[in-house]
Amino acid sequence: MIDRIHDALRRANGAIAILLGVALVLTVLFILTDVILRRAGLGSLGGSDEVSGYVMGAVASWGLACALMDRAHVRIDVIRQRLAAPGRAVMDIFAMIVTTGVVLLIAVRCWPVLSKTLTSGARANTSLETPLWIPQGIWFAGWVWFAFTATALSLIAIAYLATGRREAFEATAGIGAEVET
Repeated sequence: MIDRIHDALRRANGAIAILLGVALVLTVLFILTDVILRRAGLGSLGGSDEVSGYVMGAVASWGLACALMDRAHVRIDVIRQRLAAPGRAVMDIFAMIVTTGVVLLIAVRCWPVLSKTLTSGARANTSLETPLWIPQGIWFAGWVWFAFTATALSLIAIAYLATGRREAFEATAGIGAEVET
């Protein structure tokens, strides 16, 4: 059961990573087209700077969960490296729980931003006049997804550790590549 949940979470974040990559490529093509048109004196598509900012906000918030799944977040493991396996496991669980706590706090604090925008009907002060609830909603959903992923991974790691599945635990909560010092 735990393995199925972990695999489903991994597949979901893999699909999200692909969508984010496609969004980045499309954004680059949009910006390139806009720059080429302006350089050729053919006018501008307009809004490439605004849209690229929205895409970067979305990619950042949604991409954090993908990075967590791949254990790509930066960790300073000066102490962890010098500990025996049980000590490293404690440090790994601690890191996951702290990460989860911080991300949950951020997700909770993001809601008032979106809520205020929804209440006021705010629009971007640009030529596109984008209803700000759209990019903020995508951004907020990314933080909620990151919080969900971090919480689920913490619980999965604890379950693996409690059942003595050391390799599965390491693959879930350990550092990506151990460096000997």
